[in-house]
Order: sequence, then C-alpha cells, then structure tokens
Amino acid sequence: MQGRTWGLRLLLLLGLRLGSQEALPPPCGSQIYCHGELLRQVQMAKLYQDDKQFVDMPLSSAPDQVLRHFRELAQTHNLSIPRQELQMFIQEHFRAVGQELQPWTPEDWRDSPQFLQKILDPRLRAWAGQLHQLWKKLGKKVKPEVLSHPEQFSLIYSRHPFIVPGGRFVEFYYWDSYWVMEGLLLSEMPETVKGMLQNFLDLVQTYGHVPNGARVYYLQRSQPPLLTLMMDRYVAHTNDTTFLRDHIETLASELDFWTKNRSISVSSGGKSYILNHYEVPYGGPRPESYSKDAELAATLLEGNRDTLLAELKASAESGWDFSSRWLVGGPNPSSLSSIRTSKLVPVDLNAFLCQAEGLMSSFYSRLGNDSEAAKYRNLRAERMAALKDVLWDEDKGVWFDYDLENEKKNLEFYPSNFAPLWAGCFSDPDDVDKALKYLEDSRILTYQYGIPTSLQKTGQQWDFPNAWAPLQDLVIRGLAKSPSAKAQEVAFQLAQNWIRTNFDVYSKKSAMYEKYDISNGGQPGGGGEYEVQEGFGWTNGVALMLLDRYGDRLSSGAQTALLAPHCLAAALLLSLLPQ
Repeated sequence: MQGRTWGLRLLLLLGLRLGSQEALPPPCGSQIYCHGELLRQVQMAKLYQDDKQFVDMPLSSAPDQVLRHFRELAQTHNLSIPRQELQMFIQEHFRAVGQELQPWTPEDWRDSPQFLQKILDPRLRAWAGQLHQLWKKLGKKVKPEVLSHPEQFSLIYSRHPFIVPGGRFVEFYYWDSYWVMEGLLLSEMPETVKGMLQNFLDLVQTYGHVPNGARVYYLQRSQPPLLTLMMDRYVAHTNDTTFLRDHIETLASELDFWTKNRSISVSSGGKSYILNHYEVPYGGPRPESYSKDAELAATLLEGNRDTLLAELKASAESGWDFSSRWLVGGPNPSSLSSIRTSKLVPVDLNAFLCQAEGLMSSFYSRLGNDSEAAKYRNLRAERMAALKDVLWDEDKGVWFDYDLENEKKNLEFYPSNFAPLWAGCFSDPDDVDKALKYLEDSRILTYQYGIPTSLQKTGQQWDFPNAWAPLQDLVIRGLAKSPSAKAQEVAFQLAQNWIRTNFDVYSKKSAMYEKYDISNGGQPGGGGEYEVQEGFGWTNGVALMLLDRYGDRLSSGAQTALLAPHCLAAALLLSLLPQ
C-alpha cells in the first residue's frame, strides 16, 4: 500500500497520465458524488448556482438503479443530455438538500451562562446572550436512514448531534469545530462538545484521519489538525480523564496520519529536518466545486491538469481555499492556475502539530505512560528546532512559510506567521517582542476593523480585504500569552477592533458572518467561490472567547446604539433589569 501511495505521489509530481486513465484516483468511490459521467454532466450543465447543492442531494433509490437510468438516458441522447431532461432526471432520482438532517436543540443548552456576567458593557452583554442563543439554530442531528442506507447519501453518518458553521455548510467541518467548541464550553455545554469530539474520533477509527468535513467527497483530504487541542480543552473543562484514556490511541493515530502522509524533508544550514505540508494526491475536480475546477483545468495542457486539481485539493485541506499564500512563487502569482500549496511548508500547520505533540506528551504523563510521554516530548523538541532553523527569520522577527522548490521563505504577511506564539512553540521569550515589532513594521496595527488575511488583493476569499475570526485568534492570543505589557495591550486593542466590527455588523444585519471585509468600516466579506455565509460557528466562538477574556474592558462604542435590531434592543432591556 505504501509503495502504491509513493507511486501516486511520483506521478503527481511528474504530472503524467497513464494512457487515457487518470494517474490519480478519485476523491471517493461513489460514481455519483465523487467522479463519473453523471457528476460531470450535471455539474457542467450548471443547473445550480452552487455546485455543492447537487452533491449534497440524497438519492431516492439505490445508486446502481440511478446509474442504470442515467446510462439509458445518456444513450438515448447520444451522451449529450438536454438541460431540461437532466433537470427532470434529478427531480426523479434525487431528494432536496438537507433531507438527511434534522434540527437539534442541544440538551445541555441553558439560559445565562456565567461568563455573561463578566461583560460590563450592557450592549455587549446583550449581544453575547444572542450569540449564546445561536447554538440552538446551528444544532443538527443525522437521521437514522443515513446509517441504514449510507450509499444513498453523500453525508457521512455521525452518532452524535453537532453544531454546524451555517449557511451552505450544513455538515460539520474539522478545523471550524475547534473554535465552535471553545464557544460551547463558555456556554457551559460540555456534553455537546463531548459528542462532537466522539464524532471526530469515530472518523479517525474508520478512515485513519479526520476528513475536511462530514461528506464522502471530502474523505481524502483533512484540515488543520486540531483534534488533540479539542480534547485538551474538553478535559481541562470537565476533568474527564476516563474519556481521554479511552481515546488516547485514536489521537495518536490521527497524528500518525500526518507523519506518514504529509511529511517532507527540508534542508537548512547543512541539516535535514522533517516538517509537514498539505498534499492531496487525488485526481479530478473537487465535486463540490466541480465546474470551476474543470474550467480552470481546461486552461492548462492536459499533462498539467491532474497536478493542478491535486493542488486545489491541498489548498482546501489547508483551510485557506484560496489565497495568494499558495500562489506565491508560481509562474503567474495572480492566477489560481499557478496554485502550488504542496510546495510550501506552512507555519501554522507545523505550529499546530508542535502544539499537539506537546499536548500528547502531557496526556501520556497524566495517564502514567512515561515512554510515550518522552516520545512526544522529543518530537516536539525536534519540531521546535525545525521551526527555529527553517521558518524563523531573525531579520524580520517572525516565522514564514518555506518554499520547497525555490528554497527560500515567503516573506509576505499572513496572520498565520504568528501561529507559533499562539501554539506556545517557541523557546526565546524575546520572540514575542520581535513579532510585535514585525506587526508594527507591516502596518497591520493601522487596520481599525480587524487583521487582514494578507496584504494582497486577488479576489480570493483568504486575501485582503477579508478578515477571518480564527486568524484574529492566532494573533490576539499569541500576543496575550506574553508577559510583555505592551504585547498584552496590543492584543486587547486588536480584540476591541474585532469585537466592534462583529457587533456593528450584527447591529445592522442581525447576523454573524464567516468573514468580514475590513477595508471600508467593516462589513460582511466577499470574494472566492460562493457568497458570504451567515451563521456562523467559528465567528461566534471567537467572539465569545474575546468577550470572556476582555469582558471587563471591551466597549460596544456609542455609534452602534442607534443601529441595534429589535432582538438586540429587547435583549438589552432584559440585561438591564435587576437580576
């Protein structure tokens, strides 16, 4: 199996095709949801504004029956099925999106969690109460029919209910769920968190890793590895050592996946280091963005198409789909066709893994397994040395992604450059002050509404002028952990900026968004492959974390008072009543 995987990777690097066969396997085996003529015809006909809609639709009957009827239809029309006939076929053989899920109100949801009392600004306290209410709107439960007939769904069955991001994202996602869980723990909902954790652990036991999200078309790619950190937050909140002991080997298996499948050797200063990168050696367009991928691939020579499609998936695995971060160093850095995600060693991925290795060492010590504790302690030490020698830039005073092909660092600004501070994966206390100076020198502190995702305006969603909640957290908590009073004060000011942006937009729109445009006073974000989504899981989680940390100092700002919607005004009145 290992030889086969290595062969596939070699073919990916060479961009070769074997005769008429794809060199790389499809994202999953389903000839409806992952590859095949039915998927191609429907998605290229663009029957839906969003390609994700089709691959999220359950089947009305068994897949082999649907495929047989499709082949008969295709033969009738000499493989070129008219649009109207395709629409009728889908109406007959597929069901509407979301039929396999039912709304779920978390059983551990309670009014008035304790942290609300720490928020002194009455408007912010009222708003935090509204965010706490949103968990009930974002709760989902998988219907039993997905367990009894999994072949009729792209959704992967989950035993326990969960919180989703919102909008088009009606299933759960890997890295999103970490910030969701942080918010849920502040909302005093540890049983919901435990169920979500169990779902992720079940996925590792079944597939060997946590997929990008709970759909079959996401199976062959993961997302930033935060499962160990999720466990740490849950155990710290509940002291549930039994749950940790029961699942410690599953956590180890997940980290093994990254070691076996996403490791890369990097040379620096005459030494070799093992670090990690994102890489998804699977072919074909992403099913949920099929037409966009296929059209982009058509602009390249055939021999380069599989490489492009694999790199697009690697970018999706990074969570940053898409960004100039993955285009830098390519032949045309302004075009998505230059994407080269797997050729870069990302700061944040390696900081997340460094943190996970440290947590695993602590977990094993707690459970009395000193040999495994030592193993992970050594792994963390090795990665710390690699972060310092390969990714740290002494002149700039921060960490940068490393370009494997061009053998140099990517010196562009991204909030991910601060991930080692957030993860506690640095040894020199002066690194915090150096990173703070870098933040000042990059003029990032001049942005009043949030930290931009990059300083490049490409039209991609993980670029300027968008700002994303998890990236605010990387920088804010990275600085806040420092003993430096100046770093702590900058962290607070960045938190104030972000909270005010979230609050002001909520006051106008009565909604939380997945991303924000910080270029013009703060508004819902844009760019990328789909419209900005409301909800929104990780945005809510980060807002609650900042309100909890700085609740005694944060201000809503007088200018927002006139903009409050009826729901916020009512909650405000309630919060002012005697307790």
